[in-house]
Amino acid sequence: MTILPASLPSVSVAGRTIAGDDLREAAGAVADRVAGAGVAAVEATASLETVVAVVGCLLAGVPVVPVPPDSGPREREHLLTDSGAELVLGGEASGAVPVDVAARSTSSWAEPAEGTALIMYTSGTTGPPKGAVLSRRAVAACLDGLRDAWAWTPDDTLVHGLPLFHVHGLVLGVLGALRAGSPLVHTGRPTPAAYAGAGGTLYFGVPTVWGRIAADPGAAAALRAARLLVSGSAALPAPVFDALAAGAGQGPVERYGMTETLITLAGRVDGPRHAGRVGVALPGVGTRLVGAGDDGIGELQVRGATLFDGYRNRPPALDADGWFDTGDSARETAEGWQLVGRTRDDLIKTGGYRLGAGEVEAALLDHPAVAECAVVGVADDDLGQRVVAYVVGIGDAVSGQTLIDHVATQLSVHKRPREVRFVASLPRNAMGKIQKSRLA
Repeated sequence: MTILPASLPSVSVAGRTIAGDDLREAAGAVADRVAGAGVAAVEATASLETVVAVVGCLLAGVPVVPVPPDSGPREREHLLTDSGAELVLGGEASGAVPVDVAARSTSSWAEPAEGTALIMYTSGTTGPPKGAVLSRRAVAACLDGLRDAWAWTPDDTLVHGLPLFHVHGLVLGVLGALRAGSPLVHTGRPTPAAYAGAGGTLYFGVPTVWGRIAADPGAAAALRAARLLVSGSAALPAPVFDALAAGAGQGPVERYGMTETLITLAGRVDGPRHAGRVGVALPGVGTRLVGAGDDGIGELQVRGATLFDGYRNRPPALDADGWFDTGDSARETAEGWQLVGRTRDDLIKTGGYRLGAGEVEAALLDHPAVAECAVVGVADDDLGQRVVAYVVGIGDAVSGQTLIDHVATQLSVHKRPREVRFVASLPRNAMGKIQKSRLA
């Protein structure tokens, strides 16, 4: 199943706009360049170049690996090597292929109906990021389900300022708009002022963005003309929901998904809205709870049309019946699904990002002054969770800022600890496993 419609809408990113017909021809020039490649990486900056590059690869049938622009050298090398990327589009790295938004191609590219669309890397909790292989059929099924749930049509204008290397910003926020035929306005940065001045009907944000808008009465009031607000990537705090309901005239609908599953649960535009409820299953998605207790809480498993094909270069991730273990605890209520928390405690959600504690710990342990460390997420009113590192040092004293800066040179900047707490030892159980619950 193809993702892109025959006619594309206009796209604006950070004040630069390209018409739909020009987008297709510019993407055709990219397709001319990448045709025949096995996999292509794209420097996923918030830019028209990223949109043109991704669309061009889709037209040519070349799987795309979005690379975070702030990736550290170790992370970047892993993504390029593990994915088997044969070329890199955009950016200023040596050997990268430039993307010219002004280029035009007369080639008539017809997007393939089958095959891999994207390889998107997750933040693993115990090692390097894993490449989730997402098919065209899975992406199309997810976006069609959301078009139904949110009554998303070409009459809408979507506004968001989310990163273009994550499912939320790229799949929902770019490919979703293209598939729905609705113009896209990407604000470059998701500031309250930018959202307030965009004039959209449909807005995407993460809780950190919505919290800042809710705290700005003028920005919130400017969104009263919007048809629908959508929040995702982390749970929306009830006070933020209530403040938006008062200031913007509506609380957002929430949705739930993962890189591996895309969006599986979503609040409907015509359904109930309650903070902390992520709606119902999209068409074609099955849900079940494993090990549910008297309180109705169990481990959520999903299967269906939106799921990935598996991790690149790793064993199968689905069971024999196609179920995927999300690692999240949940309960089903009359108002929709409620996510209770991670079954595991090593995945941190901060400012709308998901990151694995193990990856940050590995970067910290690479510093000669660190003997042991444990990274946890601590509740934060602005970020949802902030990354805090507990460190057992070696020898001469080293500052927390030094270690924060060290991580920022190895990994994406958003993965750096916001705080370092030095301790004499880390709590462990009888098997020697660090007990993070005693730290958080």
